[in-house]
Amino acid sequence: MRIKITIGKLVVFAKLNDCWTAKWIWDSLPISSMAELWGKEVYFHIKPKIDIEKECSREVVEVGDVAYWPSGPCMCLFFGLTPKSRKGKIIPASTVNVFGKIEGDPRVLAVVQDGESIKVERARL
Repeated sequence: MRIKITIGKLVVFAKLNDCWTAKWIWDSLPISSMAELWGKEVYFHIKPKIDIEKECSREVVEVGDVAYWPSGPCMCLFFGLTPKSRKGKIIPASTVNVFGKIEGDPRVLAVVQDGESIKVERARL
């Protein structure tokens, strides 16, 4: 499964993992929201709220990870260090469910501005 994420004029794709969170996100599509930034992380509010999933929960993430943050509830796109990061490790605000990976160079997300519209939808193969 792949998703298409459109933020303003920017379009990125992500491949979803085989986990319950990914299936839940897939079934919730399309999603529309507004971008917010926290360091080199784009995040945006989504509904409804789900819990931490053991198989894919992480306290440290990688560049390009696509995650669900239950405390938000938000979807998160990581393209670098967050304000909580230490010693080069990308640390989210709190535990997230990593359910996908951005295809290509996730650093293109550096052009995203607070308040830009976001649409997440199923991608055609």
